[in-house]
Amino acid sequence: RHLGERFCYIQSPDAPHRFLFCENETNYERLFNVSNQTPFPKDGINDCVTLGTESRVAPHRRGTKAAAQVRAVLAPGAALTVQLRFCPDPLPAPFADFDAHFAQAIAEADQFYEVVQPAGLAADDRAIQRQAFAGLLWTKQYYHYGVELWLHGDPIEPKPPAARLNGRNSHWQHLDNNDVISMPDSWEYPWYAVWDLAFHMIPFALIDAEFAKSQLLLLLREWYMHPNGQIPAYEWALGDVNPPVHAWAAWRVYEIDAQQTGRSDKVFLERVFQKLLLNFTWWVNRKDTEGNNIFEGGFLGLDNVGVFDRSAPLPTGGHLEQADATAWMGMYCLNMLRIALELAPENLAYEDMATKFFEHFIYIANAMKGNEHQAGLWDAADGFFYDKIHLPDGRDIPLKLHSLVGLIPLFAVETLEPSQLAALPRFRARLDWFVQNRPNLTCQIASLTEPGEGGRLLLSLVDREQLALILSKTLDRDHFLSPYGVRSLSRIHLTQPYTFSHAGENHTVGYEPAESRTGL
Repeated sequence: RHLGERFCYIQSPDAPHRFLFCENETNYERLFNVSNQTPFPKDGINDCVTLGTESRVAPHRRGTKAAAQVRAVLAPGAALTVQLRFCPDPLPAPFADFDAHFAQAIAEADQFYEVVQPAGLAADDRAIQRQAFAGLLWTKQYYHYGVELWLHGDPIEPKPPAARLNGRNSHWQHLDNNDVISMPDSWEYPWYAVWDLAFHMIPFALIDAEFAKSQLLLLLREWYMHPNGQIPAYEWALGDVNPPVHAWAAWRVYEIDAQQTGRSDKVFLERVFQKLLLNFTWWVNRKDTEGNNIFEGGFLGLDNVGVFDRSAPLPTGGHLEQADATAWMGMYCLNMLRIALELAPENLAYEDMATKFFEHFIYIANAMKGNEHQAGLWDAADGFFYDKIHLPDGRDIPLKLHSLVGLIPLFAVETLEPSQLAALPRFRARLDWFVQNRPNLTCQIASLTEPGEGGRLLLSLVDREQLALILSKTLDRDHFLSPYGVRSLSRIHLTQPYTFSHAGENHTVGYEPAESRTGL
């Protein structure tokens, strides 16, 4: 698309500056050892700035790629101001009203944040929050990735290697991303990561709820979500598995938006819910190998506390049954239950879905704790949840590593208000039936027969005794509690590294603050 002429002006009174030009063409000589189409390929500016190779930029100061270079050496604590203006029309005095425009923009931003930020917030806290919001806004990025085009190559270019057709992301040929997206870091990580994005959208909703809602919906659209229901992880491996926090993020964004506007966007909530039904089903069908409500998942964001790479085949064979994956799925059930309860008063079909997710949560909790048919992931002697290896011969080997994996079950919690239950008699009747007729299942969670304050019912993967046991480690400075927050790996592994031995090979995890000593 042709955007017409644009004019760029720069002013830096305290430092010399110049414009550098090259062509936005690939350096074929560097990449493929063949002749370039231009003496000034697209990496010419980089070579000029970093290597001092002046011959790599166009001396006639023309090209299809340009940059402004400012040279300055700053002493500690010093500052340098550079003014830049990019506009559609030539200006005889481009910086005459520059300060006035800046002052107006600052005033508008101050006025906006005066509404967004709490009135009693201290000045330092206000500055920190505004900087955080600025970081979110700065990492918006235009992103274009069409897998089919990447696999088969551009029509007028040489064909890519045939091996690419069976390589990375080859099962995602439906994916065609062409949008402005919130990135983890548009400089260092210029690609979206689905669970990072879900977390980002919660604070984003405070400054732009419509953008937050549109981003959460975007990842569920047909040109993102796989036809089988999986949400793309990130471009390096679209089929990797991240914790299923999309429903939680959607619910929080919905709440923030309703609080800000006084309107409940239930259409947004319904759109998210319908698509997440596909994703939930994908999890159940693909990540529960034994069909026993104990889930796998692999990496799940915890690449730095595993005994081995959880996304790779196990050295023992079999599969890894994960406490964190199972807990995330318990939380997923409760998030979907919460959304269904919100939608049910206006559409009774959601009352049935609320029942479905309530019961599925109970089944997951029962499997996680263990029952007469299968061992769970809870170790009563240690008072902690562990992953376990399920071997091909049916044996289970617990991995007794004290890591964040065992704390994630605390995240799966929800409360049911008496008013909700009164408004949905069929859901209440089924809940009561389950308590009365399936005590062997409901006894595995926080009590449903002992209402809390205001008659609330608590849904939680852990009961009171288990909560106390887990918190005794979480709040212990020799275990998880550091002066700066909760550690992802217990400090007991400083003197007691955990080692898993198999076939003469040891896999060891020790407490290593700061830089790791291993590639994992």
